[in-house]
Amino acid sequence: MSAKSKSRKPLSRTIQGAPSWRIASNTVEAWVTQRGGHLAPVTFRTANGDIQPFAIAPWAEESLDEDTPDLLKTLRGDFFCAPFGGNGTPWRGEAHPPHGETASNPWSSPTISQPQSDRHVFTAAMPTSVRSGRATKRIELRDGETNLYLRHTLEGMTGPMSLGHHAILQCPPKEGAGRISLSPYHRGQVCPLPFEDPTIGGYSALKMGVKFTKLDTVERADGEFCDVSRYPAREGFEDLVMVRTKPRPEPVWSTVSFPEQGYLWFSLRDVKVLNSTVLWMSNGGRHYAPWSGRHRYVLGVEDVTSYFHFGLAESAGSNPHADKGSATTLKLSRRRPTEVNYIMGVVPIPPDFDQVKKIRFTTEGMILRAWSDAKVFHPVDWNYLKIGG
Repeated sequence: MSAKSKSRKPLSRTIQGAPSWRIASNTVEAWVTQRGGHLAPVTFRTANGDIQPFAIAPWAEESLDEDTPDLLKTLRGDFFCAPFGGNGTPWRGEAHPPHGETASNPWSSPTISQPQSDRHVFTAAMPTSVRSGRATKRIELRDGETNLYLRHTLEGMTGPMSLGHHAILQCPPKEGAGRISLSPYHRGQVCPLPFEDPTIGGYSALKMGVKFTKLDTVERADGEFCDVSRYPAREGFEDLVMVRTKPRPEPVWSTVSFPEQGYLWFSLRDVKVLNSTVLWMSNGGRHYAPWSGRHRYVLGVEDVTSYFHFGLAESAGSNPHADKGSATTLKLSRRRPTEVNYIMGVVPIPPDFDQVKKIRFTTEGMILRAWSDAKVFHPVDWNYLKIGG
């Protein structure tokens, strides 16, 4: 931060039931919930109009049962999870809430600063108690860009940690409106344990534990095959799959294109920090409270280092991925902070841009090419990820 940069407190307001802080540039307006640090709503001003890609739970302004997890009371947008997962089983005495304190507890000491005149930086902090330490959240917006530059820093902690980002997109209510493309990956797998329990009103469509090499050919429980890369789909069901991303010396990516709406959502990350993507397809398959069959057309694109969505105990202990040499946690050390850098944003696309085929990175940003052979350039400072740094 330059010597002339001054910090101030961000504007605070209750947004759709959640006290939140505001950060804005001339192209993006974002709200961050004070509890859990959930990022939504976010409005991106693009050449194709204003875009608000993130989902907010339909019960956001309702009074819920006291035993409802704080995470669900706030559920919206993107949030940082440490540890990632349900955390139903304690790990060596650590009983973390679902997706960790960072997604559930209050953040404090919020500031807005401008280290450069065209940059707007939000920071907040959280002391953690389940595993004693400190988490810092940093969100940067830049004038003229439709990108969010995120950084979460964990300090004073030792031991394994599953972690990741949990972006939740609200898709148009039309079959196959969104088209999912991921950076090249190894085989994927449907959740290997029951994802929902029909005895309490939860239903899944995909065949439990089945492995696949392409998102467009995944077996359902009825023996038929379906295209998981097109969503919304399978209305009345909840499903979850996970893929392991292939290593590469530049950013790896997740994208969802919405050709009829004229935009795509993307995320960029360092595969050495977040090595997998979990896709959570929530389309009305939960009939218990507070879901009550109304959480529909929602897609979670969760870039993580974890063993599925189970939690720290399952990720830090023996599991099929870790047993084969694939990391399902990061090792934290009190002697050095752990940084998780992440970029996500929105790109306006022409009507003939169907689905991302590949991305090429340049000194100024990235060139996204579609299967239709349409291509767009998007300015983004991907060096923010500090790959190899």
